[in-house]
Amino acid sequence: MHSSIDMINEALARLPETILSRSGAVFYSGRGAFSLPRRLYILGLNPGGSPQQEQTQTVGRDIEQWSRMPPIYSRYVDESWCGKAPGTHGMQPKIRHMFEKLGIDPRCVPASNLVFVRSNNEASVAAETSELMHVCWPVHRAVIDAVRADTILCLRGTAGQWVRHEMGASQRIDSFVESNRRGWTSEAHITPDGRAVITVTHPGRADWRNPNADPTALVQRVLAR
Repeated sequence: MHSSIDMINEALARLPETILSRSGAVFYSGRGAFSLPRRLYILGLNPGGSPQQEQTQTVGRDIEQWSRMPPIYSRYVDESWCGKAPGTHGMQPKIRHMFEKLGIDPRCVPASNLVFVRSNNEASVAAETSELMHVCWPVHRAVIDAVRADTILCLRGTAGQWVRHEMGASQRIDSFVESNRRGWTSEAHITPDGRAVITVTHPGRADWRNPNADPTALVQRVLAR
């Protein structure tokens, strides 16, 4: 019988060289998060940063590094970004805030991006986003099946819309509207077989540590369903 990691490795091995050779990243959690049944899977859109400055940090190289990453590890908690103390830069503190409130160790939650290719921003990869999603999705499908995730947490609408479509999550079951001037909405949809897709604001733009913009209670309600 194949293990969860075997199933995921088989999907990774089918990625084409056109993806493996590009600047990017795959998993944000160590192998331990993918080795046991896990309810939750985190998906952003794609890795940020500069593909020009990080051209040697390819998707293929990142997959090799994942095999050597500590099994219990989270790039949101344990990795230094931009020379800052681990877990303190950019979206890291906001991810940590949510999971501290949920009482879940991010190191035990599988995490990735819908597209493995790095870009400076969403607009700079927009022309090929759909094609890249199609190529990368079999890996995510393998993860969801391998860990038996019943809840997918998507960071921002582009990722959420794609995952809802692929999972068949069309029935909206809950939402959270920020109580501030912009009033951004996070929402949860459910599939016919009971799995949920939660689409939240991106922690790179929304400060979840502010109670007026914190979608954690929505995530908590969906996990408690």
